[in-house]
Amino acid sequence: VPGGVEVPVETDDIDHFGNRRLRTVGELIQNQIRVGMSRMERVVRERMTTQDVEAITPQTLINIRPVVAAIKEFFGTSQLSQFMDQNNPLSGLTHKRRLSAPGPGGLSRERAGLEVRDVHPSHYGRMCPIETPEGPNIGLIGSLSVYARVNPFGFIETPYR
Repeated sequence: VPGGVEVPVETDDIDHFGNRRLRTVGELIQNQIRVGMSRMERVVRERMTTQDVEAITPQTLINIRPVVAAIKEFFGTSQLSQFMDQNNPLSGLTHKRRLSAPGPGGLSRERAGLEVRDVHPSHYGRMCPIETPEGPNIGLIGSLSVYARVNPFGFIETPYR
């Protein structure tokens, strides 16, 4: 800057958990229901224009199959949907607290570099650095730490700094 003071600009760290938001199961299912409802709305609008106004009933207008199909599609074909590990109570609890970077809207195993898989200082108290699978998913799938929780905005909180 000519005649002025140059101020250094800090860039955001993309791997910092303060810059990453979790999409919970409820949010993913909510999106699928929204897709199904919009399909159902389109069918209802189409039927309202073609059928007689006097003989129309809610049963003839509304068909819930698009909503059911969208939910079944999520649970049947999504990368993030899997049978829960119920060998013992601890394995079930661990499965429920799992974090996954790959999947729809996330990373792919092939594109994920070492810096994404590595332990970041912001993971302290939020994500367990030890509990991650071996093989191609190393560092991409993890678990919440003991006292970590997800706030309503989708960020991981911890009582420790």
